[in-house]
Amino acid sequence: MKSRQAPMDLLETLGDFTSKENWDKFFSLRGAGDSFEWYAEWPFLRDMLLSQLSSVPSAATSSDAAVGPPQILVPGCGNSSVSEHLYDAGFRQITNIDFSKIVVSDMLRRNVRMCPEMRWRVMDMTDMQFADESFDVVLDKGGLDALMEPEAGSELGNKYLTEVKRIVKSRGKYICVTLAESHVLGMLFNLFRFGWKATIHVVPNKPGNRSTFQTFMVVFLKDQSATVNLIGSSFDQSIVACNTKQAQALLDGIKIENQIREEYSLSSNLIYSLRDLNLGAHGNLRELQAGRRCQLILGGEGESLYSYKAVLLDAQKTASPFSYNCGVFIVPKVFLNAGHNHATMEAIQKDLSPLVKSLAPAKDYGHYQIPFMMANDGVKQRKIVYQATSKTTGPIIVEDVIYDNIAEGINSDHIGSENKRFRRLVFERSSGLVQSEALLILKPKSNSIEADKRQTSLSSKSKKGGRKRNGTSISSDGSKDNMEIDHSSLASSYHSGIVSGFSLVASALQNAVSLQERVRVIVVGLGAGLFPTFLHICLPFLDIEVVELDPVVLELAKDYFDFKEDVQLKVHIGDGIKFIQNANVQYPSEAAAKHKDDLSMKIVIVDADSSDLSSGLACPPAGFVEEAFLSSVKDFLSLGGLFVINLVSRSSTIRQMVISRLKAVFNHLFSLELEEDVNEVLFASPMDLCLQDDDLTNAVDLLQNLLKVPLPTIHAQAKKIKRLK
Repeated sequence: MKSRQAPMDLLETLGDFTSKENWDKFFSLRGAGDSFEWYAEWPFLRDMLLSQLSSVPSAATSSDAAVGPPQILVPGCGNSSVSEHLYDAGFRQITNIDFSKIVVSDMLRRNVRMCPEMRWRVMDMTDMQFADESFDVVLDKGGLDALMEPEAGSELGNKYLTEVKRIVKSRGKYICVTLAESHVLGMLFNLFRFGWKATIHVVPNKPGNRSTFQTFMVVFLKDQSATVNLIGSSFDQSIVACNTKQAQALLDGIKIENQIREEYSLSSNLIYSLRDLNLGAHGNLRELQAGRRCQLILGGEGESLYSYKAVLLDAQKTASPFSYNCGVFIVPKVFLNAGHNHATMEAIQKDLSPLVKSLAPAKDYGHYQIPFMMANDGVKQRKIVYQATSKTTGPIIVEDVIYDNIAEGINSDHIGSENKRFRRLVFERSSGLVQSEALLILKPKSNSIEADKRQTSLSSKSKKGGRKRNGTSISSDGSKDNMEIDHSSLASSYHSGIVSGFSLVASALQNAVSLQERVRVIVVGLGAGLFPTFLHICLPFLDIEVVELDPVVLELAKDYFDFKEDVQLKVHIGDGIKFIQNANVQYPSEAAAKHKDDLSMKIVIVDADSSDLSSGLACPPAGFVEEAFLSSVKDFLSLGGLFVINLVSRSSTIRQMVISRLKAVFNHLFSLELEEDVNEVLFASPMDLCLQDDDLTNAVDLLQNLLKVPLPTIHAQAKKIKRLK
């Protein structure tokens, strides 16, 4: 007969716990017919384990299968008797695997008669041959600890736990009996952080046992929720009657992990790593979850040339199939950082391609081409003419640009002609929006000498300190070339949309012209002064007052966009809300009575951007849609007129709030949504317009006759105006 060695002597000779050959030798020397338990004997494990198995929710069984006893997997089973005891307790659907053919053969012979329904298979627990979500419970008794020998590193443990997460059903459990050493807990907590609930229990020791280590049972419930759950425990330090150092390390580990989980729970705008998302943050990355949105960082050192701030968006459900299963939309000024400054889009696409493939839904989509799109202003050439910094507005750029011939799908009326040059005003605080844009044209020869003199005078003033300008001239020829602003055209489609909306009051405007009356117009927000100047040229019967908060903007408008004031076009530096609230008192009541007819027609236009985007409004600032201000506008327009707001908000809730407030104050409300822009122009009036929807065409014709400069888009845009009230 073969001599029998003591278990502990055999363990000491085992050496590498991850070696199949060593385990084969161990089980050969150990012999068949006698079980060996790593940590806890059955009597001390029984109550706790049976309680956990009995509480596996029936939902762990797939919805299209009959509810039955839990399917249990015991990986790295060895020759433990735990499976046999569970079988006797009524749990018959048990599958045992081990990579040692010797021990599997021995255990199969030992249980073939007593446990006929129990299955035994030779299999590597780090590469299991089971379908996804095959088991209700994975019961691990020391298997992870064996793989996580410090000398072996974490690779095998990581592979094994990845397999565990794959094969456990929703609402199923992973039960790990372990010594809970810090390197083991660190991996467990990290890999089961998202979509799992965790609890830790102390396995009772045999009375009188003076073992150096305490055994624990760590239980993970697969709940697949978006909530990050704190780790629960059924003990505190005083209960752990074992090695004090081991207990303290465990409690410290739980405390640190719970702090991490609290941070995830409290942060609503957290930026995740790709690894976090792959571990289950925000659900399964391989499946579409309608409406899912999360921020993440793609790439980095060792992975790619650059790193990218990204937003992952899942499409809403659709009845028809997608043309593409996924796509990449690049927003250069938002999601690319300073490190990309000298990179071409081709290089960025090549760098991004392998990174985004890990985000593609479903396993079989990897071979499909992923389309790359880009939010681009289509600029082929850019020359910065002037840079300034304002205390009110922050950094401001004046630049000259030439657009590319834009590919199909990009709508912009003014971009069609190649090599046209435009001058733009950009506030860096809202770089996604070009504040003003003007077409540059050749100066008439007769005006070029006078313009050069004006520029020479301007340069002389600057040298003498006549006008102190807080900025830097980047392009010496930005104002000295033979180009000038074309004030007879509007490059911004929403500005032409505002003019088309004047058709709503075209009959009132016609009456004012017939009676040789002036129409008072207040424009809040100067920008480059292009829109007020166009109104001044196009409708000369308007008395236009522009209210601008930032004096630096006025300087730039005059110096780089040929803005000029006169009797009918004035600029006030100040707060637009206060200006309109005080507008009525600018005319004493006696004078108002004498000039009642003169004051009957007024127009207020709010065309200002917001410095505080927390309100959800990019345009206008939130104060311009408060009830108090709207009431002031209504009082100002009491005898008739039109209130116009350029609205920019990506929130449908904010938009509806603005519309509701306008409806509450004004008798009539109209909307013009521009497909090629994010802008929506709202028109409100307190008076009875007496304008039916089918009368709008005639009103546009009437307005067109009043315009001194033709506006080709006016009919097309007027057709898009919709009545909201």
